[in-house]
Amino acid sequence: MSTLFSRLGRRRVVQGAVAGAVVLGLLLWWLLPLGDKPPSGTVTFSTGTRAGVYQKYGELLRAELRKDMPDLDVRLMTSAGSQENVERVASGEADFTIAAADAVETYKLAGGPEAEQLRGVTRLYDDYVQLVVPSDSDIQSVADLRGKRVAIGLPHSGVRLIATRLLKAVGIDPETDIVALADGIDTGPERLGGELDAFFWSGGVPTDGLRQIAQTSAFRFVPIDEDLVTKLHRSGGATRYYRTTNMPESAYPTVQNGAVVPTMAVSNLLVTRADVDPRLTEWLTRTVLDSRDGIGAHVHSAQLVDLRTAIYTDPLQLHEGARRYYRSVKP
Repeated sequence: MSTLFSRLGRRRVVQGAVAGAVVLGLLLWWLLPLGDKPPSGTVTFSTGTRAGVYQKYGELLRAELRKDMPDLDVRLMTSAGSQENVERVASGEADFTIAAADAVETYKLAGGPEAEQLRGVTRLYDDYVQLVVPSDSDIQSVADLRGKRVAIGLPHSGVRLIATRLLKAVGIDPETDIVALADGIDTGPERLGGELDAFFWSGGVPTDGLRQIAQTSAFRFVPIDEDLVTKLHRSGGATRYYRTTNMPESAYPTVQNGAVVPTMAVSNLLVTRADVDPRLTEWLTRTVLDSRDGIGAHVHSAQLVDLRTAIYTDPLQLHEGARRYYRSVKP
């Protein structure tokens, strides 16, 4: 009898060990479903201006990618913003970038070179349009910018697209009806109230370039109301990616004093090319989603990256590698 129990005990031990191995194997499959060896090589990521959210996000994402793919060299390139970013990826100058959906659509509608090669990896977070003036300014609306010195963003930036469209929507010709200046978030805030009467910015909130001067300078935001966004929509094209929203009161507490700011937003996409290695893109997609909280602790807008909405990369098709990742985690 004792021999029988001994055999049964050994059998249970063996069965338990096998079951444990199966569970461990499944766990490893779940954690590393992309292959046993991380991708290696060199990739280029086009970001944005040094004081903007794209650059900060790119720096933090590079650090996360280094943890998951230690043999992958990620090189960051600063840029003017969305328009230049789209052009760089389409041409192959960069492998990955962040760009606003309206800039991507504008490039496609214009028949930009290699536009058909652009692919989406994930929908990230929304950019908020921020029209900034000194606190004692008489500017109360976009229409009041006529005759003023206005920074409309760097050439090839996403904010220049938006600023130009908003000005035209209220009957202002950016070339003749204002003194248009090419400042971005890196120089606009410090020149406000001196060489500038107002500046446009479009980015995740809060943006470091504004949050820093909010501690020492007095400025306010000019609202962009729903009627103006509706007027933009009537012009068609890429304007369909703009939506009315409120900038949350927590974005710049010392400036907003507990009040939301009516404005408009546009979604940001992580963009690549169709010919980029699917396995690399699959790994990168996983890192983007898994690092949301870590990056979000430093870039607040990154907290909004969400698996449920990440696949909506309109106007771009999903890259095959990203598609593989989303299929692997589909409930």
